[in-house]
Amino acid sequence: MSKKRGNGEGSITKRREGRWMARYTVHTIEGPKRKTLYAKTRTEAAAKLAKAIAERDRGVAFDTSRMTFGQYLEWWLSDAVRDTVKERTLMRYEQVCRLHLTPILGRLHLTKLKSAHFQALYKSKMDDGLSPATVRGIHVVANRAMKQALRWDLVSRNPVSDAQAPRTKDAEVTPLSRDQAKRLLATLSAEMDRLEAFYAVALATGLRIGELLGLRWQDVVLDPDNSGGELRVRRTLVRTRPKREGFAGYAFDTPKGGKGRSVRFKGGAARHLRSHKARQGEEKLRLGADYADSELVFTKEVGGILPPWEIWRHFAELLRRSGLPTVPFHTLRHTAATLMLENGEHPKVVQEILGHANISQTLGTYSHVTPNMQSAAAERLDTVLF
Repeated sequence: MSKKRGNGEGSITKRREGRWMARYTVHTIEGPKRKTLYAKTRTEAAAKLAKAIAERDRGVAFDTSRMTFGQYLEWWLSDAVRDTVKERTLMRYEQVCRLHLTPILGRLHLTKLKSAHFQALYKSKMDDGLSPATVRGIHVVANRAMKQALRWDLVSRNPVSDAQAPRTKDAEVTPLSRDQAKRLLATLSAEMDRLEAFYAVALATGLRIGELLGLRWQDVVLDPDNSGGELRVRRTLVRTRPKREGFAGYAFDTPKGGKGRSVRFKGGAARHLRSHKARQGEEKLRLGADYADSELVFTKEVGGILPPWEIWRHFAELLRRSGLPTVPFHTLRHTAATLMLENGEHPKVVQEILGHANISQTLGTYSHVTPNMQSAAAERLDTVLF
């Protein structure tokens, strides 16, 4: 028993064993495919068919019954992530999928994934020695991928939403003291290090390493009287795929947060920048046509970009020569912020200088300074009142 329907509306027939069967055609990314639905009654079959055709008519249908999680992740990265996020974000997502998600869960069917699968994944990664922050990053990528699958109607629910990622503790900020920062600069000055200006500007402004390495001379405005100047932070140097913008493995992107900012500095940093510009000019004259003029403020002696890894290596050696504890380069940013706050600078001003999204991020990161700020505020109020 069957009933003919219009072209594209599908058909409903009764099978010999008594079940009803509805068939219709979908146009998938692999081409037209015939789909079959089963039901106990004709009414149920008709309802299932109507729903399926409605979903089909909303757009291209996808056959997820055979799609594995690994196949979906490749498609998601290509169609939903690429060209919608920064290059460095895409690279991080690809790395998480390649190293953590696909090797363990990639062969499972997309529609068969359960919360328990992701919970077991997190536990195995913790057992392998990964940090809670790294495992939480895996959770973030998996959750974003499955949220998109849910929006695309490829799955009926997001299994990652009920999986519990490990808790992470805020990293303790341990900046250099005022004396340690001065000792660092003194070592650079005594050795006439060509990167002296780089560290001076880092400590005077709190710029991130990529923002420092992305500065061009046209972004630097020096006051005529040497009293200070301004840096216009418009881009940052990021690691990327080879052969982008002429620099193998590196590219320039907008600063973190997506927008630029202007940062003022005073005489000390201004003098360092003027000396650095003169030295760079001498290097250009000495090398002539062999100098790779990139218009960047901080470069190698032969021009071009100065890779972050060279800075990290140089900084580690500089700390050793200065007799200071081993800390990451980002500590200089924390040092600049801490010294500004301890010196009475308003947190809102510090937030703007650092380029934080909001003031709560600044106060949360530098909560170790809050007690001193409260003590100073109490002392000022006591002076006014008593």
